[in-house]
Amino acid sequence: MRRMIELDPKADLIRHYRWLRQFGLNDSHSGNASVRIGNDVWVTPTGSCADTLEPDQLMRCHIDGSLADGASLDAALHVAVLAANPSARAVLHSHGPYTVAMTLDGSDYLPPDFEGQYYFGRVRVLNIAYADYLDESPQRVARELVRAPIVVVRGHGIYAQADSANLAYKWTCSLELSAKTAFIARQAGKI
Repeated sequence: MRRMIELDPKADLIRHYRWLRQFGLNDSHSGNASVRIGNDVWVTPTGSCADTLEPDQLMRCHIDGSLADGASLDAALHVAVLAANPSARAVLHSHGPYTVAMTLDGSDYLPPDFEGQYYFGRVRVLNIAYADYLDESPQRVARELVRAPIVVVRGHGIYAQADSANLAYKWTCSLELSAKTAFIARQAGKI
């Protein structure tokens, strides 16, 4: 009988955060990620480099809204999402270029491909003014992620929540591939 080896949740989060960078969904210092362990929410530090970040550098926040000094500017958003979704254990934020490009008009994204339709149907795009982002985004993104696994903030990027970093990564990658497919199909005049 094969035995599953369980990874440390913080190390697993870092692995997925690095993959976002490695596969072009973030640049070296963009995006952020979090994992919930009990009542602690471990968040990437502000300005962290995905290529060099280590699990012991994650910032410890609390599900009650207490934030660590030096945590990502999105730390309040991560805590709000995880507090609103008791089954969620991870949140990933990325800047997938095709998803950002295909949603710049602020309209909800309607995937034209099979997987996109199967997984999401419609992806909400939130229009949040840059000047209001830090005040509005935690509650607005959390509210959307109660209803869906993924949401886009226009011009900014993707937020995905799930019961594992791996599933949040799947949602992120699936949406980006759908947006890439839609972009190519439009360039080819097929949609």
